[in-house]
Amino acid sequence: MKAVIKSLIDKAVEEILKESGLEAELPEYTVEVPNNKDHGDFAANAALKLSKSLRKNPFDIAADIAGRMKHSLIEKCEPVRPGFINFFISKTFYTDLLRDCISSDSPFMSDMGGGRKAMVEFVSANPTGPLHIGHGRNAAYGDSLARILKAAGFEVMTEYYVNDAGKQMSNLGKSIYVRYLQVCGQDVEFPEDGYKGDYITDIAKELHKIHGGKLLSMNEAEALNIAFEYGLEDIRGGIEADLKEFRVTFQRWFSEKSLYESGEVEECLTELRTLGHVYDSEGAVWFASTKFGDDKDRVVKRQNGEYTYFASDIAYHRNKFRRGVRTSIDVWGADHHGYVKRLASAVYSLGIEDFDFNVSLIQMVNLIKDGERASMSTRAGEFITLKWLIDEIGVDAARFFYLMRDFEAQFDFDIDLAKKRTSDNPVYYVQYAHARVYGLYSKAAEQGLEWEKGANLHLLELDEEKEIIRKLYELKGIVETAAFHRQPHRVIYYLQELASMFHSYYYNNVIINPESPELSGARLSLCAGVAAAVRFGLDLLGVSAPERM
Repeated sequence: MKAVIKSLIDKAVEEILKESGLEAELPEYTVEVPNNKDHGDFAANAALKLSKSLRKNPFDIAADIAGRMKHSLIEKCEPVRPGFINFFISKTFYTDLLRDCISSDSPFMSDMGGGRKAMVEFVSANPTGPLHIGHGRNAAYGDSLARILKAAGFEVMTEYYVNDAGKQMSNLGKSIYVRYLQVCGQDVEFPEDGYKGDYITDIAKELHKIHGGKLLSMNEAEALNIAFEYGLEDIRGGIEADLKEFRVTFQRWFSEKSLYESGEVEECLTELRTLGHVYDSEGAVWFASTKFGDDKDRVVKRQNGEYTYFASDIAYHRNKFRRGVRTSIDVWGADHHGYVKRLASAVYSLGIEDFDFNVSLIQMVNLIKDGERASMSTRAGEFITLKWLIDEIGVDAARFFYLMRDFEAQFDFDIDLAKKRTSDNPVYYVQYAHARVYGLYSKAAEQGLEWEKGANLHLLELDEEKEIIRKLYELKGIVETAAFHRQPHRVIYYLQELASMFHSYYYNNVIINPESPELSGARLSLCAGVAAAVRFGLDLLGVSAPERM
């Protein structure tokens, strides 16, 4: 409907400009849903934007535009001071919308993305240990954002970038190998920079079950590689299993090591050198990042011949573009904020056109249990796993709570609240709106009420009913806004508002009255529309919509 109104205004403005003899450009203006329902269903500020060009009072311009509005769906159009135009939409528009909501998800979907290929690369935690609750927020956010982008018309790819090369991987192999030696009865000192969690000892014990003492007779490099490869596969498998339980799957697990094995890292640096952005100095290879606003140039290949993470990260994003990705969204922890500009500069220094590089920096999550905050350290082995959280409160509550706040804000995850089965718990409150509708279906069947979805909608005349239908209309816009700003929490805010409106409507009105079967059917249809919107919104969050609670 916004598009219809905008096209009508554009046509009216073009006529006004032509009649005035002025050659002014069509101004940028907005068509919004006003907060005050007395101001209509939509309001436009086009007249205010035209005032300077036409040298006329904006109210007079608004009156002129309003007088030209002719459309079957516009019941009334009125100018208001200082120069807004309020549009009152006919009931037909809303009843048709409600019918569409009941029959399919199409009213909530958007073509904003135009089929543009977007990749969301998220979690990508170093496979040095199990996922902890901090990774859980990253996982919930990335997966939900991918779902929202798809609903907004993008062709979406999801990927986990496996950091299976570099110093941290070397430390992992060394940690497992030393624990293996200890399992074999050898008195060896554990490395200071090793990973100390009990899971390392468990992996070493499993390694011993498979190989016995065979690694003791091997040269250290060979034994370390076996320990590393076994540990990497074990930890990666555990990560994948935890994510799958968390309703997160990836189209691809991309190996960092593969970039070296295929020669892409060296190929990428050669390309950057040709472009004049890479040079040799002090025995190392450098990227000239100061040319792009960085405070110093960055090493991409050390004096000892080892590549830095920076080198493979540049090659990885070059690889994304070569696979057809045009919008790349990386989901990182907030502690990587200093790395964003550096990588963005390197990516764009390749001269790639039509490639949007975006980073969402996920802030920390603090776990509150029994009124106290838990602390974590992966290397020290002191952390709360995502698996524990899932077992403690369930997937629905975990995902919903992770997504309740803007990803750029830290928040306290209240375990006790997440476990409550009352309206104080926001996920329960929203899910119950969906279950309540199905409860009404059962009640109608018990009372022998026969009704047809989408019939007699003209009987929905209460202000509450009109407001709920208007709210259903907003969901498509919420999807577009959430996709544009990469903010899944906007969907949660919407669902909480819709659930509140529905619960209030339920308590204040008789939905099922056998003496008024046609009105009851119309109201059940309205409830069906609410259920469809709640179900659609919850699915964007990766949260279930139960029919019974």
